[in-house]
Amino acid sequence: NAQLLKRLQKSAERTVEKKLERKTEKETGKIMDSILDPSQKSPSQKTPSNTPPTSTEGNDSNQSSAPENKNVPRGLEVYSKFDFVPGDKLMFFDDFSNDFVGDFPSKWNTNGTGEIVTMDGSPNKWFEIKSGSISYIPDVPKLPEEYTIEFDFLTAGLDSKTSSGAYIHITVGDKNNFDRNTNEVDVELPLCQFISRGVGVSNLVDGKREMNSTINADIRKTVLQQAHVSIAVNSQRYRFWLNETKYLDIPRIVPVGKISTLRFRVSGLKDGKDRLFLSNLKVAEGGQDLRRTLISEGKISTNGILFDSGSANIKPQSLGIVLQISQVLMQDENIKLNIVGHTDADGNSTNNLKLSKDRAESVKNALVNLYNISSDRLETDGKGSEVPVAENSTADGKAQNRRVEFIKI
Repeated sequence: NAQLLKRLQKSAERTVEKKLERKTEKETGKIMDSILDPSQKSPSQKTPSNTPPTSTEGNDSNQSSAPENKNVPRGLEVYSKFDFVPGDKLMFFDDFSNDFVGDFPSKWNTNGTGEIVTMDGSPNKWFEIKSGSISYIPDVPKLPEEYTIEFDFLTAGLDSKTSSGAYIHITVGDKNNFDRNTNEVDVELPLCQFISRGVGVSNLVDGKREMNSTINADIRKTVLQQAHVSIAVNSQRYRFWLNETKYLDIPRIVPVGKISTLRFRVSGLKDGKDRLFLSNLKVAEGGQDLRRTLISEGKISTNGILFDSGSANIKPQSLGIVLQISQVLMQDENIKLNIVGHTDADGNSTNNLKLSKDRAESVKNALVNLYNISSDRLETDGKGSEVPVAENSTADGKAQNRRVEFIKI
């Protein structure tokens, strides 16, 4: 009887611990939502969320700023330390907004097939790419020595029967046609579900393979959801993030001066069952240190802070830039900034003006709540679509116009 009572007591203790853990996770998710999304009035009024928000279409509405919260929970620190910073000079952007559903995208080339599709629950158009010995090459200008690459991807039909050889390959190389590269860096993201395959990375230098490694990482659940890839190349250094997690940081893998093109390939997917889709491909030159520019010139403009469509909700993968801004403010406590939001010309001009102001306020809230910057050092404003820096008739131009400026006061 005494042993039975001890087992019952331990079981009860474990039950209480699990309930407390679940409660903590829910509260963390609520506070995260309130910080990243200024439309949320208080954590208690929102549905708990323990995952990063995905892109959703929303109508403009009167949005109030999130309450300042100096006691940032541990879960938010992961996002606040995300250190990817996109390049500052946009080279290529494609969200397929100018392509027709069912067509092959106009700014890509292939030796196979593919088509533009729409997805239930997503406002975006998506490019479905097929498996096999097929390459997909976007019309990206020649890659410089320093650049960044970003894109979203979705999967469908992946399950325990998906092949262990199912991968999406992201390759930078020296051929702009369908010949084999003699210089390249290739990353393999596994799509297999019944076993963890790890993230593969290899290179070629003048036709000789100098590196071929697999990073132990289980990303099976990640690839079942909409995911965001970020890549930064700085001379020989290659860094790779999936969502907000950095999986690769290799100091000497890129063949210097020999990389010029980007291509994608999918292998091991069963046609008609396992499917993969890409969208929002962005390639930008640079990735320079915004901190030095802000200090020396007193102003920076970036389109690297991303928001959900039609919303002021900051995407977590944009926080690398906000982190750099916070470091400038921490270094010199006399600096004050005006944060100015800009939109493209889609939609109503009145709504765009309000949206730009809300987005600037959202960036301010992130600086205050994630990085403990005093709110009296930050002012906000919005210009809507009134001050474009590019044409609003193309996807590239719209992407450049959706930007945030930081101006020393």
